[in-house]
This record gives sequence, C-alpha cells and structure tokens, in this order.
Amino acid sequence: MASSTRSPYTARKVGAANTLEHRVFIEKDGVPVSPFHDIPLYANEQQTILNMVVEVPRWTNAKMEICKEEPLNPIKQDIKKGKLRFVRNCFPHKGYLWNYGAFPQTWEDPNVIHPETKAKGDNDPLDVCEIGELVSKPGDVKQVKVLGVMALLDEEETDWKIIVIDVNDPLAPKLNDIEDVERHLPGLLRATNEWFRIYKIPDGKPENQFAFSGECKNKKYATDIVRECAEAWERLITGKTAKGGLSLTNVSVQHSADRTDPSTLSIPRGENLAPAPIDPSIDKWFFISGAPSS
Repeated sequence: MASSTRSPYTARKVGAANTLEHRVFIEKDGVPVSPFHDIPLYANEQQTILNMVVEVPRWTNAKMEICKEEPLNPIKQDIKKGKLRFVRNCFPHKGYLWNYGAFPQTWEDPNVIHPETKAKGDNDPLDVCEIGELVSKPGDVKQVKVLGVMALLDEEETDWKIIVIDVNDPLAPKLNDIEDVERHLPGLLRATNEWFRIYKIPDGKPENQFAFSGECKNKKYATDIVRECAEAWERLITGKTAKGGLSLTNVSVQHSADRTDPSTLSIPRGENLAPAPIDPSIDKWFFISGAPSS
C-alpha cells in the first residue's frame, strides 16, 4: 500500500519540553522547512495519500501546535495567560485519544463562512486525528488516508477534525470510509465526539458544540473539506488573501513572495534536553457530569 522508505523529514528540538522556550522545527534532509508551507499536502500523484504533521502524541496532555506566527512555523506548546497549556484528563480519557496534528499546505480561512456550518474558518491549518495503533512523536510526518470529518463549532468558528489512519497501520487496508471505523474500532467515534465536547469544561468553559448534530461525515465530504482548505492556503501563500499576523516564510514554494533562502534564517541548533518536570496536577482525573454513557 505504501512504501516504508525512511522519511526525509526529521525533528530538530530546541529547549526542553514543558518549557516556554521549547520548539520542534521540521527539517527535510537536514534543512529546516515550514510544516505549514513547505511539506506537500499530497504524498502521491493520485492524491489518495496525504502527509500529516504530528503535533500531539496520543495519551499526552501538552497542547502542542504549529506556531503560525514564527518564521518556519515550529511546533510549540500553546500558552494561555503566560502559562503552558495542557488538556485535562476527562474521565475515562487520558490526554488526547489519537495522534493529533495538522495537514500541511491547508488553511481554514477566517474570511469565509462555510455554507453548511454557518461559521467562519478558525485561521489554522486543518486539524487531523490519526487513529492507528502506533504512538507518534511531535514533528513526525506520517502518510495517512482520509476516512471522515467532524465539524466542531468553537467560539463561533468552524474547526474541522479530519479522521485519518496511517497507511502503514495493519488496519489501514480495512478502513476506507467512516462506517469502517465503527465496524473495526467500535466506540472510537463516539469517544472522539465526547472528548471534543467536554475537554474544555475543567477549565471553566462551556461544552463545545458541533455542526451536523455531531455526526461524522464520510470520506467524500472530508476530502472536499481538505481540498477547500488547500485552495484557501494557495490563496494565502500567493498573496491573494491578506496574511494578517501569519508567518508565510518558506523555503520551497515557487510562487510565494515569502520564499527565503534557508541559510539566511537563524534557526537554533538542535538540543537533546530532558523534559522539564510538569505539575503533578496535570495527571488528575476530571469527572464531567452529563457526559453520555452511551
């Protein structure tokens, strides 16, 4: 199904994990690149296999994400009110339920209201939940296939969550559309819906809402969303859409005015530092009343 050749992409870690200074840069053959702009979305000519950038490994809590504002968009931990952001463990879920990340060369345009969700894009690359059996690392670039999509409505923005599986996963040949996920991984879609609905409640936020009554749309619908967000990124990188505060610095996009010689960018050297300790309260369980049991 997919080649198992070694990925040309590697992670360059700067600073210790669980600190404000920590960054994960992506390199291609040793040259730093932007995971937002330089990694191609599609990994094959037929456009059936896509590249996914892993931000958060399954079972972990640190809210890591591609930094849209810094040059070359390293992965860093989200910060709220000067503090590192961790998602809480909402019983029975431990951290994130999947390898969570984003599709490169996609963008949810905040200037466009989606006709079905009636909400604008959230100004981020498209979010991806990879449901295979391996636990990934921040900065891994995986080849995946699209299975479906949920539409979270987060503070009046559409926040699509594309469900995918690593093409090298043993189950990948059997998972070709969203109904196959329920057949082979029963309960996972329900748990995914619940997780996104309740994960902000321990921080005093209300339940998140969904478009389509929380239903997971099929592969065809999801593929259309990916294509729309790829076209939105194309308009962004070519200057047809205003970039706002986003860094479009890249090293490979031919038709981009922000293309830069990588040797002129002062990206820090990689360091292999031990993670900083985290507050033990991060491991606490939160019991959310009203979370459905069925």
